[in-house]
Amino acid sequence: MYAQLRETASELAGVLWREHTVYRERGGGVVIRGEHVGRWISLGPTGGKDQALLRAGRLLDGGTTAPARTEVVVDLTAPVSELATVCRRMLAEVAAAAEPDAGPSRAGRPGRRTAAPRRPAKGRKGREGRKAREGRSRHTGAGSWAVLVLVGIAVAAWAYTLFGGPGL
Repeated sequence: MYAQLRETASELAGVLWREHTVYRERGGGVVIRGEHVGRWISLGPTGGKDQALLRAGRLLDGGTTAPARTEVVVDLTAPVSELATVCRRMLAEVAAAAEPDAGPSRAGRPGRRTAAPRRPAKGRKGREGRKAREGRSRHTGAGSWAVLVLVGIAVAAWAYTLFGGPGL
């Protein structure tokens, strides 16, 4: 099965992207990475004969992969052009999901309450956080130095009274 997946993935990669990397993943499937477009596609075994689970997602900063946004079972006996059409549709969905204003509004759905837009978590590292941090230095700030000096004075005073202070 791996040989069939590898062969299909290589042909598919050539049709989809000029620049790509094809490699084996842990689960026995094959991944096609398009670094220049920031997307990935994987073909994995499904247990069925001549079928594969086709998944698509995006690449994060640093080269790691985000979880799959879409997945579908495809027939490996289909022509590569048909598989490429399915892949392009999935990649378009991934690109649309990556857009901040993409997707239908939740306001009109019954049974759902509308809420204020979500604010990104503080610990989250995204493009906004990186741009905000670019102007700041990674060195210790003046406030931190003041706290360190005060703690040092307190420790020195404690040590002086304990070990070297005037005798009582």
